[in-house]
Amino acid sequence: MKKIFTFLGLLTALLALVLSVLPLSNLAFIPGLASLVFGAIALVVAMKSQSGKKTIHLALLLALIAISISGYKALFGKAEMGNIQEFEQKDEEAVEKAKEQLESQDLDIDIPEEAPDTSNDF
Repeated sequence: MKKIFTFLGLLTALLALVLSVLPLSNLAFIPGLASLVFGAIALVVAMKSQSGKKTIHLALLLALIAISISGYKALFGKAEMGNIQEFEQKDEEAVEKAKEQLESQDLDIDIPEEAPDTSNDF
């Protein structure tokens, strides 16, 4: 029982630590809190059986570090948008280029005055 919760606590703590340094660091709160819960359960079981607690303490420490990093990034980090004017300009250039290519092609397409009736009256 202790091994299972220790493993789950360590696994979720490592996942939280990895997620906390990525741009989507808000997702690290979920495995961080799960790691704290698994670590607390493993610590209670370890105290009852008087066995080693170093790995459990490591999982709890990693979870606290991950939650701290995510909290810092959530409170003090600012979302930056890149320069979208460059993208808009490239988009406009692409549209103009496509129009020029279409206009340069010599296509003979007859467009009927009235669209054919496609309704199915049974």
